[in-house]
Amino acid sequence: MDILLDTHTFLWWDGDARDLSAACRAAIADPSNRIFVSAASVWEIAIKRRTGKLAFSGSAVEAIRRNGFLELSILGLHAEAAAALDWSNADPFDRLLVAQAQASGLILATADRAIRAYGNVTQIAA
Repeated sequence: MDILLDTHTFLWWDGDARDLSAACRAAIADPSNRIFVSAASVWEIAIKRRTGKLAFSGSAVEAIRRNGFLELSILGLHAEAAAALDWSNADPFDRLLVAQAQASGLILATADRAIRAYGNVTQIAA
């Protein structure tokens, strides 16, 4: 499976938080799965850390590498797809992650209620 981690899912995994569901934890740990973290999540982490909304030390990019994950770039087609989503969620990071998962055929690992309620993307409950 190819799995895209939502920002909080990545942070929970990196911080070894017990918030992750057993199914999600097993999917991330399975060496046969490819795990992606979007550049959008790196951007979100940097913004939230700078504004004091998130305590995350070190480099998110280094944390991606340290965990053996793959970095997913943001392409123009992702941006256009995010803008075109027929979805009332205005959070640009949520929209971009959903669009990336759809465009790249990835399963989105998330606990975000707004994303979980959106039925047009394949998901794993984090």
